[in-house]
Formats: sequence, structure tokens, C-alpha cells
Amino acid sequence: MIVADVMNRNVISIAPDATVEQAAKTMLDRHISGLFVVDAKGELAGIVTEGDLLRRDELGTQRHRPWWLRILVSPGRQAADFTHTYGRQVKDVMTPDVIAVAVSTPLEEVVETMEKHRIKRVPVVENQRVIGVVSRSDLLRYLIGHARQTSHAATDDPTIRTTILDALEKQAWAPVTSLNVTVANGVVDVWGTITDGNERRAICVVVENTPGVTKVHDHLVTIEPYYGTVIDSPDEQR
Repeated sequence: MIVADVMNRNVISIAPDATVEQAAKTMLDRHISGLFVVDAKGELAGIVTEGDLLRRDELGTQRHRPWWLRILVSPGRQAADFTHTYGRQVKDVMTPDVIAVAVSTPLEEVVETMEKHRIKRVPVVENQRVIGVVSRSDLLRYLIGHARQTSHAATDDPTIRTTILDALEKQAWAPVTSLNVTVANGVVDVWGTITDGNERRAICVVVENTPGVTKVHDHLVTIEPYYGTVIDSPDEQR
């Protein structure tokens, strides 16, 4: 799965010479927390977010450093802070360095990028032009659509059983030699012994993710790894 499969091509952007007020109004009207800044050539110039507008003179929240800290901060940095606080154009407050991805980037890499940099959205570029955006909400929408499509998948009971057993065999943690499953009209009964409580839920997750499964009955029994003592089972707990 790549970015092109889930990205939103309707990119809400703003020009670098737009006013700060226009940026704030656009974010409020569109119910979003950030805007990509795109120049006249369609190339990505930066990003402006709600956080960029917090330290503003209009709000009376401009940064006030103690005198001793001002001595340590370079004049250039102080000038940049002044522009960020009092500047009237988006280019004065935006963050110029934006993390972007190519249209063919795998979704796994996109998620890793979001987690690493703690960001909610990533622009998608092609030949330096912004052609889309992928956000956390886009990933959630795909997740919902995929789950709905899977839940409607029609398959017969023998195929369901074979799929479950094959999936379990691929998991190094699964005690496949002590497991068995039966399937009737999409309802799966899971039997066997496990040595760790985490295995119980993981096995059920494998079953639940199998197309065609409508319900799961857990009959797994937990035993001591070396002594064979029964610790718990679903029947005992009920």
C-alpha cells in the first residue's frame, strides 16, 4: 500500500503573501489546524499551523525573555522572533522546513515519519509540486473502509478454517501444535492450550481478522509451561 492509495488530492493551501488573518480564518472555516504554504509555481514553501499563531501581539502573548536570557540569544534570533510575533504575512510566521513524501512512498514509511516527527499530516509532492496530502484521519478512513470491505467478504467454512490455520502457522509466538479450530456458518470455535495470557487475545485477533468470520468462541486453556497445571480457562471464568 502506497500514499497514492489513501491521499487526499484536495489540498487546502495558502500563499506566502496572504495575511495572518486570512490564514486563521481559513483554518477556522475549514476546521483544520494547519495549512500548507504553496507559492505561485505550486511548489511547497512551508506550513503554518495554529501553534505558529499563539505568540502574537494581537493576543498579548508575545514572548518576553528575561534580560539575562536576552544577552545569550543572538540578535538574529531575536529579530526572527520579532518578525514571527508582529509580521502580518504568512511567510513571516510559517515554518519553512516541511517534511514531505513522494506519491509512491509506502504507508509504513509515512506512519514512521509521522511518529518520528510527531506530525499529523504530510504533503505529497511530485516534481516539487504539491499534489496531495495524507493525514492521520485519511489513514483512519481507509482503516474503516477496509474493515467494512473485509466484513462483507463471503467465503465458505473450510476456506475460513484453512485461512486461520495458515495465518497462525506464520506467527512465531503461536503454539500451533496445541491449537485447533472448527468453523460452522462463519462461527469459529478455538480449542487448545496456551502458556501465556497474551497468546489468548493474539490468537483471537488472528481469527477476527479472517474474512468471513462472524463470531469467535474461545475455549483456550492456560497451563503452566513445565508442570501442565491448568491456570484458567474461559469456562472456569464464567
